[in-house]
Amino acid sequence: MPEISEPQIAGRRTRVRRLKQLIVLLVSTAVLIPTVLCVVLFLKLETLEKEVRSLTGQLAKSKELVEALNSQEAKDSIEKVYRNWKKAKGAGGEKTTAGQEGENGRASSQAASGSVLIGDTKAERKIYLTFDDGPSAHTNDILDILADYNVKATFFVVGKEDKASREAMQRIVEEGHTLGMHSYSHKYSQIYESVDAFSQDLTQLQEYLYEVTGVKSRYYRFPGGSSNTVSSVDMQDVIRYLYDNDITYYDWNISSGDASSAPLSVDTVVSNCTDNLSKHTTCIVLMHDAAGKTTTLKALPKIIEKIQGMEDTVILPITEDTMPIQHITINYEGTEE
Repeated sequence: MPEISEPQIAGRRTRVRRLKQLIVLLVSTAVLIPTVLCVVLFLKLETLEKEVRSLTGQLAKSKELVEALNSQEAKDSIEKVYRNWKKAKGAGGEKTTAGQEGENGRASSQAASGSVLIGDTKAERKIYLTFDDGPSAHTNDILDILADYNVKATFFVVGKEDKASREAMQRIVEEGHTLGMHSYSHKYSQIYESVDAFSQDLTQLQEYLYEVTGVKSRYYRFPGGSSNTVSSVDMQDVIRYLYDNDITYYDWNISSGDASSAPLSVDTVVSNCTDNLSKHTTCIVLMHDAAGKTTTLKALPKIIEKIQGMEDTVILPITEDTMPIQHITINYEGTEE
C-alpha cells in the first residue's frame, strides 16, 4: 500500500472540513428558512386578525347606525330638519308679477302648486314623475297618458314661444300638473356664464310662463343638474340666488337614462325608472319630454302601471311640500330652532 504524503493528508482534511461546513450550512438553512417563514406567517396572521376585529367592530357600528336611523327618534329628527328648512325657505302663497290675477289665474296657480292632488299623500313612498326640455311634439301624448291613468306629473319647461308650445303649457296647468322652470334658452354657455346671466335667463322664463299660464312658477331644475361640470360660475352662488328668491330646485335620484344620444329600448327605460324605486321613500324620476324621446313616451304607461302596482306608493306632482332631492346643497342660515 503506497504511503500517503503529508500534503495529501492535509488536502483530505481540508475537503472533509469543507464538507462538514457545507453540511452544517445546509442543515442550518433547512432549519432557519421554516423558522423565518413561521415568524412571517405568524405576524401576517396577527395583522389579519386585527383587521378582522376592526372590520367586525365597524360592522357592528354600521348595524347600530342603521338601527338608529330606523328609529322613531331619527325619523322625528329628519322631519324636524325638513320643517326648519321649510320655515327658513319662507314657503307661502303664490307670488305674482304686477297686478292681480283673475279667477282663471288663481285657479291655475292652485293647480300648478299642487292644491288639487290625486292619490293618498300620506303613502309611505312618494313618486314624482318629471319631464325636462319640453314642450315638444310628444307633450300632448304624455298628457293624454297621464290623464288615462289619473296621474299628475311635473314638467320643467324651456322658453319655447310657438303656438303649440304655449298651448301645451296652458294644458299642463289646466290639468293640474306642476309647471317648473328649466331655463329659457337651455344654452349652458349663456346660463352659467355668471349669476347675472343666470338671473336674467330665469327671470325671462318665469315672466314668460306667467304671461302664458297665469302661474309664477317657483320650481326649478338646473340644465345638467346642480352637479353639472360645465358651469363657469360656482353653483353655490346660483343656488343661493334661487334660495334668496324663494325658488326651490329639484334634481333627481332615479334617471330614465333617456338623455343619452343613443336611443334606449322601451324595456331599458322602464327598468331604469322602476328597478330602484323601493330603495327610496321619495323618488324623483328624471325623464325627457323632447321630440326624439319616442321610447320614453312608449315606456310611460308601463312605468305608471308598475308604480301603481307597488304597495303604499303614490304618484304626485312636485309642490312646496315635496322633499327636495338635491345633488348639491348649501347651508341655509337660520334653520336651527
